[in-house]
Amino acid sequence: MTIVERLKQGITTESAEQTRVLAAELAAALPPDTTLALHGDMGVGKTTFVQGLAQGLGVPEHVTSPTFAIYSVYQGKGRKLVHLDAYRLEKEAQLEALLLDEFLVSPYVLAVEWPEKTGAWLPKDAWHLTLSIVDGDKHRLVLL
Repeated sequence: MTIVERLKQGITTESAEQTRVLAAELAAALPPDTTLALHGDMGVGKTTFVQGLAQGLGVPEHVTSPTFAIYSVYQGKGRKLVHLDAYRLEKEAQLEALLLDEFLVSPYVLAVEWPEKTGAWLPKDAWHLTLSIVDGDKHRLVLL
């Protein structure tokens, strides 16, 4: 069973490292120019997941949450990772002012935290991943 099929069924991880490994595996399976919308409450591991994506894409830098910068751009081996944290956005129009489209040069992976704040800006073909905490400290990941 592929990583995509497994995520569609839902996977529970027991540590941040397991979440990163899972994300790195998914990174290898993502087609070029994929937008990945990461849904979930604060503290469920969205940035941890993006760190794993970065590892899987061969990004050498340490990835942190771009909450105050709003987005960060990383060059991986063969693909660019654009990490958008829309938490502080108040309206969709603010995205256009960021000139984010200038960084979405093929091939890329765009990981969006708080995608509900992006309105209609998010591509219709975006992949949606829901992260949640279960059983106290485990993380559940489901690709919708």
